Amino acid sequence: MINYLIFDMDGTLIDSSAIISNSINYVRSKLGLPPMDKKVILEAVNDTSIHRPKFFYGVEEYEPKHVEWFREYYANNHHKETLLYTGVKELLEEIKPYFCLSLATNAYRVSAELILKNLGIYDYFEIIVCGDEVAHPKPAPDMIFKIIDFFECDKNEIMLIGDGKTDEEAAQAASIGFLKVNWGWSEYEDAIKSVEELKEILLSLKA
Repeated sequence: MINYLIFDMDGTLIDSSAIISNSINYVRSKLGLPPMDKKVILEAVNDTSIHRPKFFYGVEEYEPKHVEWFREYYANNHHKETLLYTGVKELLEEIKPYFCLSLATNAYRVSAELILKNLGIYDYFEIIVCGDEVAHPKPAPDMIFKIIDFFECDKNEIMLIGDGKTDEEAAQAASIGFLKVNWGWSEYEDAIKSVEELKEILLSLKA
């Protein structure tokens, strides 16, 4: 029986497409590079075959200044460039009595806390694991293993809910269940189409 849920953040709970694309383009502007199209950026974020530092900034590895500039834009603009997908807060409220909730995001801790607290859903999660807190972020399974260790649960008791290939591959690598949604940045045909549909599926697990 599923008793524990791991949510992805960007594209699953939160529409952060504007803040992410604008933050990346802010870094590019600092480097003297032209802006990238928002759609191109979001596709690259979910494409596990792309070497993102090279793709976004023309470097082999992210440098401290890239992180600093990204965080600078994010901190100054997250409150006006992010929003919850319709029905997300109600979803968390309704399923909270039945599941232990957690969150795994490749976002930096400082960015994730800013956005989750500002949108009023931070306290729904018993543990939040961020990209700068593990050796390898998604699609590696490190975050999932950290959450499993925290809950001291079996793999057959927990599942991941996300919108991207990185989420799906992380769940596969950890050998846990996965629910794919497509109201965010991805356009999967074989996915859950609405927050309401997701709520019905999750509550049916406890029926």
